[in-house]
Amino acid sequence: MFGVLTALAQTPADLYTYEEYRAWVARQPVAVQQSADILDTYRAYLVGKGEDGADAESKIRVIRQQEPSEEVEPSAFVKEMVKGRTAGRALEVGKGRNAPWLARQGWNAQGVEQVVDFGVGRWDLIVLRYVDFREQAGVIVKALRPGGMVVVEAYHRDAAKGRAIDGGVVFDTAEVPGLFRDLRVVRYQEPMAVGDSGKKQVRVVQYCAERPGE
Repeated sequence: MFGVLTALAQTPADLYTYEEYRAWVARQPVAVQQSADILDTYRAYLVGKGEDGADAESKIRVIRQQEPSEEVEPSAFVKEMVKGRTAGRALEVGKGRNAPWLARQGWNAQGVEQVVDFGVGRWDLIVLRYVDFREQAGVIVKALRPGGMVVVEAYHRDAAKGRAIDGGVVFDTAEVPGLFRDLRVVRYQEPMAVGDSGKKQVRVVQYCAERPGE
């Protein structure tokens, strides 16, 4: 259900409705994400949180109109880092761009919008894309299983020169590895790439590391 928006009826309100839906899907278990009646489940969710039935149905119509014409490509960096790894439990923090793709590769994947307490030794993969995690780096490390991996994509400080970017998702050179000193670095690079929004290439931070096995 994740994909690029079609050109039909893309008013700001419609786009917001669809993005709300996408964020909700990213938080759902894999079984819900892949179910054929997911829109019925979402309609029930809207009504359950107090929306009028007619308003909920109107949102469902908007979502149907915005159905993706093609799959949104997952992050090329995420794809490269998980290639060849045994699928396990995966958590994506952010907009949920990669969780559906990971699920199709056999991962038990789910998504959340922001960093929270993820438990201890629960995850084989945690993906952090354009989210603020500085204060929770220790929580993230503890949440990884031995051998588990964290993949980070964020903006480099250079990308914020001359443009407004949330400081929480902007990092200095070598800052991210310093936040995860207990992990073994698999890859760290600062290439020019398309960031989280827009099509303009900017300097980004890409980091992958593993928790040492026991």
